[in-house]
Amino acid sequence: MSIRSETDQGSSISAGFSPPRATLSHETVPYLVSSTDALVILLASVFGAVFYHWISDTPVPDLDAYFALGLIASFIHIARQGGQGYYDFERVATPGVEIVPVLICWFSTALLLAFFAFLFKIGVSFSRGSFLVFIVVAPAGLLLGRRLQKQLVQIAVARGAIGRRDMVLIGDQTELTALQGQDLLAIVGAGEVNRFPLVEADDPILRQSGDFKTLKLVANFVRDNNPSEILLAVPWKDTARIDFLREQVKLLPLSVRLLPDSQIRTLTNYASSARQRVLSIEIQRAPLSMTERFVKRFVDLVLAVIALVLFLPIMSLAGLAIKLDGPGPVIFRQNRKGFNGRQFVMFKFRTMTVQENGDTVTQAARNDPRVTNIGKLLRASSIDELPQLVNVLRGEMSLIGPRPHALAHDNYFERVLEDYAFRHHVKPGMTGWAQVHGLRGATPTIDLISRRVKMDLWYINNWSLWLDIQIVLKTFFEVLRKRNAY
Repeated sequence: MSIRSETDQGSSISAGFSPPRATLSHETVPYLVSSTDALVILLASVFGAVFYHWISDTPVPDLDAYFALGLIASFIHIARQGGQGYYDFERVATPGVEIVPVLICWFSTALLLAFFAFLFKIGVSFSRGSFLVFIVVAPAGLLLGRRLQKQLVQIAVARGAIGRRDMVLIGDQTELTALQGQDLLAIVGAGEVNRFPLVEADDPILRQSGDFKTLKLVANFVRDNNPSEILLAVPWKDTARIDFLREQVKLLPLSVRLLPDSQIRTLTNYASSARQRVLSIEIQRAPLSMTERFVKRFVDLVLAVIALVLFLPIMSLAGLAIKLDGPGPVIFRQNRKGFNGRQFVMFKFRTMTVQENGDTVTQAARNDPRVTNIGKLLRASSIDELPQLVNVLRGEMSLIGPRPHALAHDNYFERVLEDYAFRHHVKPGMTGWAQVHGLRGATPTIDLISRRVKMDLWYINNWSLWLDIQIVLKTFFEVLRKRNAY
């Protein structure tokens, strides 16, 4: 058994716990904390100049240079701390001020500032006394600010002012009961998350059946609410259940973490020397990180807008030619599956006399009599795919990704190929790694679709912006070659 995207849409998610909606998203916390640090460093720089010249009874210099010094120092400090996860919501929400990391980062920042001042001979613009006061006052302000930030965030989370509703917690009843708000705050930086309790049963068959029903609810919830992570709270000694859960959730395009059970939490006392404040095991990585998704989406939007402007005359002529060629709509619409199995309507220029979009869809074949006269030209040149730029702008597709198939084909391929559903871990694309390697067009045999799936999975596991650029360039030459274009 495995989680499929055809789970019952009418299922209730009463198993999930839904606390009151927070007034402030947890995603804003890193920006607020980093901005506070920047303000502390800027004020410390100005204070150093004013204080030193006041106690030395010398005229206060022009403060513009010290403002610039504070801005540069805050940029370096925040960039380094941000790269180490210092501003992650989990770290801000957990107790305990990171004294040593803050001091190490700050004094190494001060050394960099001194080095650049010497290298570019700009040290004469600053008083050494003011610089020393700045170096001493800034870390004190950063540590004090960090303590205050943590206290305010913990109070806000406890009162429900800050919420983290982008996590799903699946767990054993006993473990869920033991995970109170303060425990979750220490582990994942959240006072409460969406809970889905697993069934309690001694019979292995009944327990697995109940777990599978719960996981169907989770699959529905994930598809409808787009959370960022799945957390598993199961006794670590129950390896059979952990293996079963891991096997089921692997089809969901999310990061999955196994949380410490009650015994482990007692032993570790919520301590960890790693970046994460609490020991937990990442048993599944998300296909793309948040940063990678942002970069890919930004590139999609920019290139899609440019492409629409460039190809608008061609698309207008194509639409007119379809209209003059015979009766029927200019745009062909067909339901497809996108990211995480969500359905969307994909657009193409109509190239056939039929418009199949049901349980039976016959793939196009070479010399297919259903293809119209103008349709042959549009399909050979791939102009029929250009309306999908609108799908890209709407966020339903990406420029690069696994090509989406008709629902009838998707449902069949999922039954015969175990790894097929992994293609839905990223958005479908107008072109992809498989297409630039000749696997374009119809897939009449299982061997062909299996080869395409292997190519798609390789792309998902090895994604990079440079890889997308290569595929765009190769697509141009693939269109000119017209392989399997019919």
